Amino acid sequence: MTMHPIAHAANRPDHPAVIMAGSGAQMTYGEMDKAANRFAQLLRAHGFAPDDAFAVLLENRIEFFTLVWGSQRAGTLLVPISTRLTAPEISYILKDSGSKLLITSHAFDHVLPDIRGECPDLPVLLVGDGGAEDFDAALAGQSDEPIPDQRAGATMLYSSGTTGRPKGIRPAPPEDPDPQAMIPFLGLATMGAGMPTDGSMIYLSPAPLYHAAPLAWCSAAQRLGGTLVVMEKFEPETALAAIEKYKITDSQWVPTHFVRFLKLDPAIRTKYDLSSHRRALHAAAPCPVPIKREMIEWWGPIVNEYYAGSEGIGMTMIGATDWLVHPGSVGKVIYGQLHVCGPDGEEVPAGTDGLIYFENVLLPTYHNDPEKTAEAMHPKGWMTLGDIGHVDEDGYLFLTDRKSHMIISGGVNIYPQEIENLLVTHDKVMDAAVIGAPDPDLGEKVVAVVQPLDMTDAGDAFEEELRDFLAPNLARIKMPKLFDFRPDLPREANGKLYKRELRDEYAAKAQENA
Repeated sequence: MTMHPIAHAANRPDHPAVIMAGSGAQMTYGEMDKAANRFAQLLRAHGFAPDDAFAVLLENRIEFFTLVWGSQRAGTLLVPISTRLTAPEISYILKDSGSKLLITSHAFDHVLPDIRGECPDLPVLLVGDGGAEDFDAALAGQSDEPIPDQRAGATMLYSSGTTGRPKGIRPAPPEDPDPQAMIPFLGLATMGAGMPTDGSMIYLSPAPLYHAAPLAWCSAAQRLGGTLVVMEKFEPETALAAIEKYKITDSQWVPTHFVRFLKLDPAIRTKYDLSSHRRALHAAAPCPVPIKREMIEWWGPIVNEYYAGSEGIGMTMIGATDWLVHPGSVGKVIYGQLHVCGPDGEEVPAGTDGLIYFENVLLPTYHNDPEKTAEAMHPKGWMTLGDIGHVDEDGYLFLTDRKSHMIISGGVNIYPQEIENLLVTHDKVMDAAVIGAPDPDLGEKVVAVVQPLDMTDAGDAFEEELRDFLAPNLARIKMPKLFDFRPDLPREANGKLYKRELRDEYAAKAQENA
């Protein structure tokens, strides 16, 4: 059986391919196929050859899938851009990627004039514009017949820029250029995550589509003939309502979603029928053990976790039953081969922390950055995402933190994730980021930037309450020297925290006070 929207359009043209959870807007497989063909025709009409790049700066909307599947049969490079970036950051990505077209909407009118100024020769199409640059009108002018030279396209994701300028992750060329060829990720979705292959899946995507995980899992769900239900924006109660309304079977989350679910009033949490829900995947960051335990108690043994990255070099996975035996683990490797290495590059024994590498036949490169590519490589040809962790005696991987987030205070290595995981389990804490700030005596001091559930709690008394809460489980050297309370943190909707912004802010303050 061919697993691709082209085949589903031929066999089940009236089956819903995507539904927008808020507006209820729908697109069938037949409609999506025609729209994708028109977009492939449009790309050819604009002179796009295979491997040419175009950029997408869009909020979650139904047209995203026209772009994904049109590019996927035109052989082009789709460059999704984070919707929280500034005009200079967006312009940098447009130039760095060599994008020959920008597709956006009026939701980005606040940055578009500056982007046009930085990239004056870049053609722009606006979704829902109605004017001279209207995407819909440009699409309507094209044939819905397949282009004669169809071939598989690719997506070039940019790293979130948490430690510097974002870098394009250039995927390895596909082994088979046929758009309908089987891809490795589909095996991971079916055999690893257990997604059904009979087209019965109803998949909820609560996260922004420009990010790696939502884009990959949504594409996999549509290759399998399922129906996507896409949230325009995540809200915890709205997500529970969507599971009930659409009889969701599968979903994908990040730990911050779980934290927000668990902060809901118990009456709201138990209000909705979640009985259709069969598989709830989560990833993007290590999940605090108490948070995940509560989610399994609430949702049942359907909460499955994986560890991977935008680079697509490897993956681990763990089901709820195994996780309860190995709490805190992100599972055993199911794609690639895992290696944990010390500073000398040698593999370390079980139970010892080291830099995590994946060995794989297909490895990406960082676009226009051979130095970053070289930095990520082991002498034996393995690649790292920059995470520290260890494997236990049974082969289960545990993540400690990102190497770049490590704080060195008084010569001691401190991993912020441990402190953050404790803080978010406090009843009055919505979110937390722990960073190292410059300190003349210690080199770096530990700073906890905390988002209270209620900002009226912020103050000295709450700081003392948090110190008392942390003390039984945290060595004194790891205790934050400073608590900073804020109404929100610079966190992506995909769960990624922009710690660089916080570190830069504290570094600037230290510079001023020097």
